[in-house]
Amino acid sequence: MPHVTFIHGISNKPEENKLKRIWLDTLANDFLGNNDGIDLGANGISSSMIYWADVLYDKPEIETMHESTFNLESNEAVADKQATDPDMAWRNNITGDEKKLVDDLAARFSFDVLVNDDSVPDEAEIARTLERIPLPWFIKRRLMKWLLKDVHHYLFNYNFSPREGISYKVQEEIRSRVLRKLNEVKTDNHIVISHSMGTVIMYDCLKRIADCPSIDGFMTVGSPLGIDEIQDKFSPEWSRQDGFPAKLKGEWVNIYDTLDPVTGFDGNIANDYRQQGKEVINVINEQNWGPWRHNVTNYFCGPKLRAALLTMLNI
Repeated sequence: MPHVTFIHGISNKPEENKLKRIWLDTLANDFLGNNDGIDLGANGISSSMIYWADVLYDKPEIETMHESTFNLESNEAVADKQATDPDMAWRNNITGDEKKLVDDLAARFSFDVLVNDDSVPDEAEIARTLERIPLPWFIKRRLMKWLLKDVHHYLFNYNFSPREGISYKVQEEIRSRVLRKLNEVKTDNHIVISHSMGTVIMYDCLKRIADCPSIDGFMTVGSPLGIDEIQDKFSPEWSRQDGFPAKLKGEWVNIYDTLDPVTGFDGNIANDYRQQGKEVINVINEQNWGPWRHNVTNYFCGPKLRAALLTMLNI
């Protein structure tokens, strides 16, 4: 029987078992009335979660806007300006390639134009990059704090202490967790479903770690893999002509929403990760709803995602 391994994305998360249950319940439920829920357990499909939030965050969130609610409007956490933000002091201490990547990402997402959480960009900047993502400015800024921190700390193997008495080399620790979880799976149909920053982590392991186990299917959801600055960090193993990982033995499905602030700049990644020059990724535009389009639970309710997953699972 198939096995599904999940890997989560940016920012803090509930504790591992709760997070996994949220993801499984969302896939199984029929929120949109399409009668297309996928109950993995009822179909005899085992599952696991690669959890890494504790590497970068002090303690698990009780509730998050990403995982625990079906609709942003009912979740006060995202609209609360007092909600926990990552400390960005680390950005003052980086130089060279690290500074260039972070500054380039900040420019791409207009992070430095949003001078503080109460700022509103001028009309020219809104027209250039921001108007099509229907989020309040302070929420955009919070999103960019999470993204800049998590991307930088992982790609540059940053030495980070999320709480007193413990520190990690971030990339080394997360890679070790990925390999440990993948090696535990013994099946002839192993599907990995990744969201957000989790897509970057999983791709990095598949493409750049020689002893990473092979998998049979790869689903990327709300992925920033289309961003040039991230792609550049995968070199020399990655190239546009041969970016498809040899460790992936089956299909790669990429799901994106053009109003997702993480994927909207380049959701169609097929031309960036070719297999011997050919575009082979199955790219699916799944428009969900509400202002917070990066929410994994919104994506998991999408009929196109569910149909693609059923095909991958052969059920």
